[in-house]
Amino acid sequence: LQLVESGGGLVQSGGSLRLSCAASGSTLDHYNIGWFRQAPGKEREGVLCIDKSGVRTDYTDSVKGRFSISRDNAKDTVYLQMNSLKPEDTAIYYCAADPTFITCPEPHRYEDDHWGQGTRVTVSS
Repeated sequence: LQLVESGGGLVQSGGSLRLSCAASGSTLDHYNIGWFRQAPGKEREGVLCIDKSGVRTDYTDSVKGRFSISRDNAKDTVYLQMNSLKPEDTAIYYCAADPTFITCPEPHRYEDDHWGQGTRVTVSS
């Protein structure tokens, strides 16, 4: 399985972006998919996850009411819709795949070999 993120960019505070996580080499419906981010000088943190059944899990409270996650298994793609963006959302965003658990696992349980290369999001104030 290979994952490729896209859709990042520069946006003003209050704006929106939609990130995509596209899979190849395997079908995404076998995987729970998590979105993570790493801000400059900070540790990577989990953002949201969507499990194989389409159930959402929030890894952080900071995006509730602003971010949503969806999946299109026919396109082998998971989306992260980010609205009302804030400067503190600035980070590199990664998606990761988990084939093991029935539903979204704890953020530290994603295996190292199922990550994308990341897409940069910059929110200006």
